[in-house]
Amino acid sequence: MHMISLPTPDWEPKLPDARLRYYQNFLSADQADGHYETLFKNIPWQQDNVKVFGKVYAQPRLTSLHSNTLSTYTYSGLTLRPQPMTKVLLDILHKIQTVCDHDFNCVLLNLYRDGSDSNGWHADNEKELGKHPQIASCSFGSTRFFHFKHRNISKQRYKMELHHGSLLLMEGAMQEHWVHQIPKTKKPIKPRLNLTFRKII
Repeated sequence: MHMISLPTPDWEPKLPDARLRYYQNFLSADQADGHYETLFKNIPWQQDNVKVFGKVYAQPRLTSLHSNTLSTYTYSGLTLRPQPMTKVLLDILHKIQTVCDHDFNCVLLNLYRDGSDSNGWHADNEKELGKHPQIASCSFGSTRFFHFKHRNISKQRYKMELHHGSLLLMEGAMQEHWVHQIPKTKKPIKPRLNLTFRKII
């Protein structure tokens, strides 16, 4: 039986209570460019209202949920009905499964139109995702900073850039012990697409 040699991550820090793997050039430039154009033009983007701490406001980004197996998915008081998985989304998922064996069954796409679009401190820890959800995050378009911090260890704070065509795997118990965000920036930047694959049980 032959052992499969997996690609080495560009960055895999030693983190307490979590595993993080980052592949900066996960997709070739041509693949990333093609996927970006297809997704940007063809995904049915929408801007929903969410409830946070009892207040309702418009999400500062556009989203779209896709799955071939789910009926609904709820987070922040918002219930989404998924669209079908497209060929491009399935191609990206199959590529992701060459570096991990997680059984993802849906993907939440985010479109950050410019630097004023953001995603505040949160964890991907909805009850529908189970005890320790594994998350695969694939980025396209403009580079944005990704911040993450431990809930209980104040010195455990980091930030990194997420590049066009990159893959970030958040594994282990990370969603229980860490939170993350994509902060606003005043830099004039073009749109960024982010695909977060997950498994809803």
